[in-house]
Amino acid sequence: MDNYGFLSILPPVIAIVLALRTKQVYVALLFGIWFAWIILEDWNFFTGTLAAVEGLVNVFKSPGNTRTIMFSALVGALLLFIQYSKGVEGFINVLNRIILRFEKKRSGFSRVVVQLMALLTGILLFVETSISSLTVGTLYRPVFDKLKIPREKLAYIADSSSAPSSILIPFNAWGAFIMGLLLSQGIEDPLGTMLSSMGYNFYPMLAILFVFLVIVFKKDIGPMAKAEKRTRQTGKLMNDNAQPMLSSTVTAFESKEGIAAKAYNMIVPLATMVLMMPVFLAYTGWDAVPASISFGDHVFQAIGNGSGSSSVLYSVLTSIIVAMLLYRSQGIMRTKEMVNLVLKGISELMPLALLMLLAFAIGDASNELGTGEFVANWSKEWLSPAFLPATIFVISSFIAFSTGTSWGTFAIMMAISVPMAEIHAVPLPFVVAATLGGGIFGDHCSPISDTSIISSMASGSDHIDHVNTQMPYAIIGGLVTVALYVILGLIII
Repeated sequence: MDNYGFLSILPPVIAIVLALRTKQVYVALLFGIWFAWIILEDWNFFTGTLAAVEGLVNVFKSPGNTRTIMFSALVGALLLFIQYSKGVEGFINVLNRIILRFEKKRSGFSRVVVQLMALLTGILLFVETSISSLTVGTLYRPVFDKLKIPREKLAYIADSSSAPSSILIPFNAWGAFIMGLLLSQGIEDPLGTMLSSMGYNFYPMLAILFVFLVIVFKKDIGPMAKAEKRTRQTGKLMNDNAQPMLSSTVTAFESKEGIAAKAYNMIVPLATMVLMMPVFLAYTGWDAVPASISFGDHVFQAIGNGSGSSSVLYSVLTSIIVAMLLYRSQGIMRTKEMVNLVLKGISELMPLALLMLLAFAIGDASNELGTGEFVANWSKEWLSPAFLPATIFVISSFIAFSTGTSWGTFAIMMAISVPMAEIHAVPLPFVVAATLGGGIFGDHCSPISDTSIISSMASGSDHIDHVNTQMPYAIIGGLVTVALYVILGLIII
């Protein structure tokens, strides 16, 4: 791979700036992809344009990318199913009874309780970030709407409780991926190293803590404060010019007439999707376990070696099949209705699938340019050991922000930060934590992050509004994290 130097960071940065300035995410990403391939093709506009088209096609060469895009489209079918069956209405009725109970005790307290329930749900679904964000957004969007809580707040809760909990409770595909990266760097005890780093992984802790404090003390800042004021004064859940990631067809699909509203018609399919995730992780990783001392140990190792993208796809397919059987047994839907709903749901989420395609394509182009390697190598020579964790965090943040992927950042940075820790005699857990936390922080701030996109989609929020309202909290958490790493570096290293 050629060394493109400073040019390597221009395409993703330009795409991000254009997206934030114009709110035309699709156009911004397409321009970033095109510009990246123009650079890669030595400024030949004709071959660069053709290469950009091929770059979009090549996204599907990755099975993981293809599965994620398919998952994103199939989610639409599941959302229409649970609304058409009156499952959402039944769940809302259950939550309404809980809300009334708290409202009788203390006026206005129901808003706090529901938001805390959403936060807790996101944390408990640490098994996979996509399922966490999707479930929180889907379950709580109708109740948030009724209580006049802005869509941006739900997207913030869904996004800031998913990846942070998955990285802090790493008994999932995230943990397996991180352990694999540590093993590739010659770490003899990857599990112990990863668990030791959790105590120094400050940003995910702060992200969850900030959500809790914002909910309990009702203290919003920046664009989120404006969103709360807008909803409180006008009742508008989104800005006038907002373009929600879910169409009104998906968010307000009419339920079937003449049937009873039952909460389990929503809970059973969603619970199936969540519970099948570890099952499919174990299944896809079963043969990859080299040796085990017991069946339980084999299952645990298999989950750690499982395919996250395969598991989320299989889980949502299983959920759809279970929903079909459940609704057919109750006489709610006939086979023809089910097929039509599946096709309609997929078609309604095509914009999300397209956005995923573009996000993956610009990530691939950034890899071709060597964006991550350039940023990481740029700082190698002038680092002081005391400032290494803080610097690693900042560099990881920038790579994740520019590429929109925390996992890609982990893969790039772990190969650089681990050897640097050894060279500078810095405790390895510090550097591993800084690498992981920086990836999460940059991912939280990036408008091309897949987890942020799914959070916006599930919450029915305008994606750029979600990024803008979440960013102040993320930046504060990032600055506090940097300060903590500097202090610890000066004291301990």
